[in-house]
Amino acid sequence: MDTIPYSRQEISEADIAAVSAVLRSELVTQGPVVQRFEQAFAQRHAVAHAVAVSNATSALHLACLALGVGPGSRVWTSPISFVASSNCALYCGATVGFVDIDPATRNLSVDRLRDKLEDAEPRGELPDVVIPVDFAGLPADLRELRALADRYGFKLLEDASHATGASYLGAPVASAWADATVFSFHAVKILTCAEGGMVATNDAALAQRVRSLRSHGITRDETEFEFASPGAWYYEQQALGVNARITELQAALGLSQLGRLDDMQARREALADRYDTLLAKLPLVLPPRRDDRRSAWHLYAVEIDAARTPVRRETAFAALREAGIGVNVHYIPIHTQPYYQRLGFARGDFPAAERYYARTLSLPLFPALTPAQQDRVVSVLGSVLA
Repeated sequence: MDTIPYSRQEISEADIAAVSAVLRSELVTQGPVVQRFEQAFAQRHAVAHAVAVSNATSALHLACLALGVGPGSRVWTSPISFVASSNCALYCGATVGFVDIDPATRNLSVDRLRDKLEDAEPRGELPDVVIPVDFAGLPADLRELRALADRYGFKLLEDASHATGASYLGAPVASAWADATVFSFHAVKILTCAEGGMVATNDAALAQRVRSLRSHGITRDETEFEFASPGAWYYEQQALGVNARITELQAALGLSQLGRLDDMQARREALADRYDTLLAKLPLVLPPRRDDRRSAWHLYAVEIDAARTPVRRETAFAALREAGIGVNVHYIPIHTQPYYQRLGFARGDFPAAERYYARTLSLPLFPALTPAQQDRVVSVLGSVLA
């Protein structure tokens, strides 16, 4: 019996041809394909600038640096995310805080954020940057977050690593609300470059800072030089950057995949709709839906409803894996990780996040998932919960 993964990349013949064309060209890195990918991505997401980098972790790190995060800065994010969403602030020497999730959307709670801001303001401990996470592909409450950002003076860095192609209030994520938005192109994401990330923004200066930082903080643009150029070989390092460049090969794959993003999105939506129907009578809390936003459906994460079944998540997880169904758990709350415990966080700090974690399972969802495979997932899950 074949194993069904929780996610899997979809590589077409057109993708292979695009990468092969780069391999036959003169440049396999630092060439024109990266720029074409950036321009196409920016256009698709209705944003002025998009800067491609080696992965989304680097994108978060460089975006924080470009937003001025450094020693003494405070950055707040959601505890239900991959650790990169908070590690990026620590890389810059900042301190990290968390805001509990909304149990319904699984995203950072606007109410809890407002409470935390009201508590922090009189002590002079407001955040410099808040990083909401579009968990599973569902955009966060960006309008309300923008209003709080304007009221309290912090920057909004949207982690849309799950949300390539998602929309909010009729516009693509990255276009209207955040100061910068980060996307991921890991192999299991909506669109893949094998590895890769993007920083999208309407701020030209911020985009230029990210471009410089992704390549050691070096510029070869004579108009930006601080000293007179002695010749065509000259370049200047003007900031302490890193090497976070994406290759032409990765960009070619991403550009090819971007061309069928709508088709892949439609397939994910159809599978999610079918799951909703097939799972409706099981003792589960199904993924949230909101009329004002369109999820990218990176994950189909359910919660086992303890009020309707005595079966624990650990039991269901083990039984599904034993049956060859590659369920997963997204995510272990960041504040419960040993490293973060040593920073002073403790279990019980963010109860909504911990309740969600104790009950959640991510079911297989990817464009090539067949109806027969989906039926098998539902059948085994139903038997386990019964």
